[in-house]
This record gives sequence, C-alpha cells and structure tokens, in this order.
Amino acid sequence: MSEFSPADYWKALILYGLNTATYKIALGKTLLNLAGRGKTHISWEELSNEFFGQYLQRLSIEDPMPQLESPGRLTVMERIVQKYKAGRIDRGAAVEEVGKEAFGDVIRRFHNLGRFKISGLSKMFYEFDFGKELILTDPLFLIGESNISELHEELETRWGLLEGAFVISNSDYRLGNELREIYIANGYDRRSLAELVPFLKGYQGNVCFFCGESILPDDVHVDHLLPRQVLEHDEIWNLVLAHSYCNQLKSDRIVGEHYVQKLVARNENIMGSNHPWKHKISQTLGKTPLKRAQATKVHYENVCVILGRDYWNGDSGFSPESDPFYRKLITVLNNKGLS
Repeated sequence: MSEFSPADYWKALILYGLNTATYKIALGKTLLNLAGRGKTHISWEELSNEFFGQYLQRLSIEDPMPQLESPGRLTVMERIVQKYKAGRIDRGAAVEEVGKEAFGDVIRRFHNLGRFKISGLSKMFYEFDFGKELILTDPLFLIGESNISELHEELETRWGLLEGAFVISNSDYRLGNELREIYIANGYDRRSLAELVPFLKGYQGNVCFFCGESILPDDVHVDHLLPRQVLEHDEIWNLVLAHSYCNQLKSDRIVGEHYVQKLVARNENIMGSNHPWKHKISQTLGKTPLKRAQATKVHYENVCVILGRDYWNGDSGFSPESDPFYRKLITVLNNKGLS
C-alpha cells in the first residue's frame, strides 16, 4: 500500500466506489467535519447528529433531488428529514432515529471499493463499535490537514452527480416529492395490527386477498394494499389479509388495478355492516360509494406517481368474477351501490 497515499485511497473511495444512494458521500462529509474538531472518539449520538445535519441541509432547498437510485423510493434519511420538517418529530428524536436506522450499511461498507480488495483499507479512516462510537484514525486527520477544501469540493461534486443520475431514473420526482410531503405530514408511526386480524377475516371470508385461497391461522399477514411507505398510516380501508408467500411476492410494489377494485368492493362490504369501522371509512374516504371509490382511486394514482408504475399483478390467472371473495361476500346491494 506504500505506493498510494491516504488521500489517494480517500479519493478512490469517494469517486469510484459503488453508490446506489448518497450515504457514502454524506458520511465522507461527516467524517471530515468530525476530524476537523480534533476528536478521535466520536459518540454515536454526535455521529448521528452530524450525519442528520448533512441531509437536513441538502434536503431543505426548495426542490430537493432524489437520494436513491430506485425510482420512487426514499432513503431512511429522506424519511427522517421529511418527518422532522413536517413537525412529527423534534431534532432529538430525528437524531435518535438516524442512529438506530441509518447506518446499517454505510458504516460497514464505506471502505468498500467495489470488486477491488485492498488489504488494510477496511479500517483506514475509522474503526467502530457499532451503535456506540466511531474511532477516527490518523490517515483521516492527515488528509484533512492539507486537502480539506479540495476534498469537500469533490464530495459536493460527486453528490450532485449522483443526484443528477437518480433524477434520470425518477422522472416524476418533483410531483412525487409534493405528494409524499402531504402523506408524511398527515401520517404516524407504525403500530401493531394483530388485533385487526379477526375483523379483517370476517370481511374477507378467511381467504388471502391476492390468491383467494384459505388462510391458515399460523400464516396470516396484514398487508397495506397501497404501500405504507407512501401512505404513512394504518387505516383499515387500506388493510387486507394475505398469505406470507403472497405478501412477500407483492412486497411494497404497486398492485394491479383489479386489486384496487377489489379493495373498493371489500370496503363497501364493511359499509353495509353495523361495525364502528364504517364511520371511520366514511369519514376518511367519503359518505357515498362513488366518493369512496374515487378517493381510493386518487390515492392509488398518487402512489403510482410516487413509486413509478412497477406493478405486481399477482396470479396471472386471477379474475374478480371467479374470486371466492366476490362469490361469497360482496352483496348484490353493495355491487349496485358501486355502479
């Protein structure tokens, strides 16, 4: 390793490392700032606070750009910053979330140079006790003494280049950002949904929403039909029961429109009952079948804009007409109400 200086290895990591998100760049800026304070041992809270500050500054401009290669997805940091900006969490809570959720890959992989395996590089600029502290090493202080402006400029340039590349993959990111902000501002943290299983079973005929086959007691999953990562809530109108297999296949992708039609019909079945949940659905989606169907379709179209139209259509042989759910549960009256 003697033929290359620490600065050479730093530039190689920043300029040539593999990046599907901007985390490595943000961590690079964080490391330089922390080294500039002259401290060797950095607590996890101080690390998290500085890392959060990097993203807060980056994402507080009028038109923030995507930080992830995957179309329509958000990084953990984007989610935390958006919740903070929406007033759902204060800075202390935001920093705590960063420490718990944001460093899983980037701390361990910062020194990764793709397919190139270089002995001694894995601990060149820091060592760590994950979740507790970061220990900055001499090479980091060394490069910061003479090249700090140049290093910061390279990081800024690389960050901008990545964002530009991600924009190409996220053609509707501006509208998607605006829609996400609305959902985040009105959302809340995930909660346990186990208590809703008996209720959903009753109105779903104890069959999987996606394949129509019976659900066994030990294989019940509550799924957000429209992905929770977008809607940011656990409202009953968007929850369905599924097999673990179907739920895993779907993941957080957008379902085909036939499943949205099925969701609308399922919700109208609830509206035809005396269960208190009907009032919540009415309050959220509208007082008439037509308004509820239209509101559900609006949410669906918003999700399509945000995530891109990467559909999961389920079983290719699925047909609403042959679905046991429709045959068993959707009443003639409710079907007429939807027309």
